[in-house]
Amino acid sequence: MNIKAYLKRINYHGSLAPTAETLRDLQVAHLLAVPFENLSIHAGQPIVLEDDALFTKIVENRRGGFCYEANGLFAALLRALGFDVAMLAAGVANAQGEFGPSFDHMTLVVSLAQRWLVDVGFGDSFREPLLLDERDEQVQSPRGYRIVPDSTHLVLMQRDEGDEWKAQYRFTLQTYTYADYEEMCLYHQTSPDSHFTKARICSRATEDGRITLSGMRFITTSKSGADQVREERNITGEEEYADVLRHQFGIVMTS
Repeated sequence: MNIKAYLKRINYHGSLAPTAETLRDLQVAHLLAVPFENLSIHAGQPIVLEDDALFTKIVENRRGGFCYEANGLFAALLRALGFDVAMLAAGVANAQGEFGPSFDHMTLVVSLAQRWLVDVGFGDSFREPLLLDERDEQVQSPRGYRIVPDSTHLVLMQRDEGDEWKAQYRFTLQTYTYADYEEMCLYHQTSPDSHFTKARICSRATEDGRITLSGMRFITTSKSGADQVREERNITGEEEYADVLRHQFGIVMTS
C-alpha cells in the first residue's frame, strides 16, 4: 500500500494517528474525492476484488467504484494506518423497505475506544462515521441517522429533516473477506436484474452538496442559505458525457 499516493488521491493532509478524529476526516476526504460509479460495468471492464487491482484503478487511474471497490480499498488504507477495521455484509432496502440479500453491499466497522460504522461506498449517505452502539439519533445536518436492532441484524435508518425514517440497509457484525463478496459482485456486473447494469452512474459529494451523472443527466445539488437547490440538465451525447466526466469528476475512461 502506497499510503502517500492514496492520501494524495483523496487530498488528505491531516493527522495519521488512528483516532476517531482521523477516521472522520479520512471518510469525509474520501467522499469528496472518489466518486461512487459503475462505469467499468458499462465499459466491459471486469472488477477485481483485490487490493492491488483496486489501488491501480482508484488511486493510480483516478477512478471511483461501487461499494465493494471503494470500501474494500478504504479498509486497506485504514489497516495500513493502524486502524482495526473489518468488512461487513449488508442487504440494501428497496423503496418498500424490503431488504435485498446479504453481500448486496459492503460496509465497514472500525474499532477504537468505541465502534464506528464507516462507509465510503453507498452514494448519498452519511458523510461521517456513525457510532455503531449508539441507539439515539445521530444528526448530520440536514439528515438524521439511527442504527436500530432488528432480530439478528442492525438496521441503518435515515431521514431528512421533518421526514419519516427510511431503512437504508441491514447488516450483522460477522466479518468477511473479498472472496465472500465475489458472487454478488459478479451478479451486479452481469445480471439484467441488477440496477448497476441498467444505467451508468457517477456521483461525488461536494462541500455543499453533490454532483451526479445519472444516465444522460447531469445533476447538481447545493446549499442556498437553509435550502437545497437542485439543477439538472440533459447530456447531448457521448462527447459531452466524456467532457463532464473529465472536468467534473477527473475521470478519463480508457478501453
